[in-house]
Amino acid sequence: MIALLRKEISSFLTSLIGYSVITIFLLAIGLFLWVFPGNFNILDAGFASLESLFVIAPWVFMFLIPAITMRSFAEEQRTGTIELLLTRPLSEWQIITAKYLAGLLLVIISVLPTVVYYFSLKSLGNPVGNIDSGGTWGSYLGLIFLGGSFVSIGLFASSLTENQIVSFLIGFFLCFFFYAGFDSIASMEFFHPIDQLIIKLGINEHFGSMSRGVIDSRDLVYFISFTVFFLALTRFRLLSRTW
Repeated sequence: MIALLRKEISSFLTSLIGYSVITIFLLAIGLFLWVFPGNFNILDAGFASLESLFVIAPWVFMFLIPAITMRSFAEEQRTGTIELLLTRPLSEWQIITAKYLAGLLLVIISVLPTVVYYFSLKSLGNPVGNIDSGGTWGSYLGLIFLGGSFVSIGLFASSLTENQIVSFLIGFFLCFFFYAGFDSIASMEFFHPIDQLIIKLGINEHFGSMSRGVIDSRDLVYFISFTVFFLALTRFRLLSRTW
């Protein structure tokens, strides 16, 4: 499994995919936070807060993470190397976990440089250090969990088809639906009696909770269960090839 994990990481970092994803993420975030005027611009807001980063990042991830994962299984199926991979002395779980960890690592590498923004705002605050550190670090942890959830969705989408573009579109749709779709459904009058239950099924509710600096075990359980669920669906899809 370690060898496969190294291979997956190497394939990201020795190709344009990994560097393109990191560059696009950091460029998009940087432009919205520091250059483009508007509600997300930190300098225009006039107070030390990274809230805009954690509002924009999930939407950027919706595009970039499916782009990272779209070839994970789709390319293997298209070229026929999936059969060779499955005949190795590795279980389906080990293969899926290696690909998942490689995608998650790329997400973490993408997020890490933005920590510079935290220290910049901390020094620019009046007085110095006037920033909600608890909320910021909670938001970073939530963003990593959210990214991990999107990676699991992307792997599942990639296992459904041999076409990378179709995989990307399915992954994007599922990421969008689980992040914002439940809130939209809950706002419908028909679902008013159970609107809070529906909201809690979506990622946004739990990500927002962690962004307030409150690390609730229920949110952690949600993200872990969500990720395991989609990884299990991916395994089920791989097993179905032998039926």
